[in-house]
Amino acid sequence: MRTERANGGGSAARRDPKVIVGAAIIEDGRVLACARSAPPEVAGMWEFPGGKVEPGETETAALARECVEELAVRVEVGERVGRNVRMAHGRSVLKVYAARLLHGDRPQALEHRALRWLSAAELDTVTWLPADAP
Repeated sequence: MRTERANGGGSAARRDPKVIVGAAIIEDGRVLACARSAPPEVAGMWEFPGGKVEPGETETAALARECVEELAVRVEVGERVGRNVRMAHGRSVLKVYAARLLHGDRPQALEHRALRWLSAAELDTVTWLPADAP
């Protein structure tokens, strides 16, 4: 997927969308959901942990890094889950991967308001961010 934007000369330049990765951390048949603490317009909404892939970083390395930064956990990243979800008017794309906790690590809400483990039957009990809902 590519997007177009005008460069300084007024002609259209093509660039790839920014990749955002999310972790569907699964344990005992439940998935970890995280409540945003900021910005105010999405505070309290739920998402999968993750973030931006930095230049020169693989998607799986970015996801492992984000899990350490956001949750203080180490994860093994598995297969992709679901489809690409376009965000920010096509400027970004969310890619979610299955993941599992390593070494008995327990998630901590370092950057989130709250954490919840949800069974399949409980997935609709929280208000997901639009990109994470599918």
